[in-house]
Amino acid sequence: MATEFHTHPANGQSTFTPTRLNLTDSPIAAKSLKYIASASRVIIADSTIPTATQDLVMLRASQINGCGFCTDVHTKDAAHAGETPTRINLVAAWRESNVFTDAERAALELSEQGTRIADAAGGVTDDAWANAAKYYDEEQLAALTLFIALINATNRIGVITRQHGGDYQPGQFG
Repeated sequence: MATEFHTHPANGQSTFTPTRLNLTDSPIAAKSLKYIASASRVIIADSTIPTATQDLVMLRASQINGCGFCTDVHTKDAAHAGETPTRINLVAAWRESNVFTDAERAALELSEQGTRIADAAGGVTDDAWANAAKYYDEEQLAALTLFIALINATNRIGVITRQHGGDYQPGQFG
C-alpha cells in the first residue's frame, strides 16, 4: 500500500492516509475498470462534444467529489490538450468567472447537479436540462449524461480506496 504524508493543520504533526487498495493488483477491479475506460473511450470517440468541455465536466465532478486522483488526471489531461491554466484553475469557480462559453457553463451546471444528486431533491433541475439543451443536441446530451455518470463512478472508486493524485502523466492510460 502507498502512503501519503500530510501536515495536520491544527497541530503541525505529520499524518498519513494509506491507499486502501491497489486497483491494478485486483483482477476484478482491473477488469471492471477496463470496462469503465472502454465506455469512456466510446463516448469520446463518438461524441461531438468538444474535448475542452469533456475535460471541464470531468474535472468539475472530480473536484466536487474530492477525488485527488481523478482531479490530477483531468487537470493534467486538460493542460496537455491545450487548455489554459486560467481556465483550469477557475473550473471550481466557474459561476464567478468570465472565461467559459455559455455552452460550457451549461455543461458545468449539468455536471454539478448530476454529481450532487443527493444534495438536491429531484436531482437535475428542468431549468439546468433546458439550458444544456440550448447548446447540445440529444446525442450530445446523452454523451454528457454518460460522462457525468462514469466520472462519478470512477470518483467514488478513487475516494473509497484513497487513490492519491500527483503522479499521473498525460497519456499514461493509453
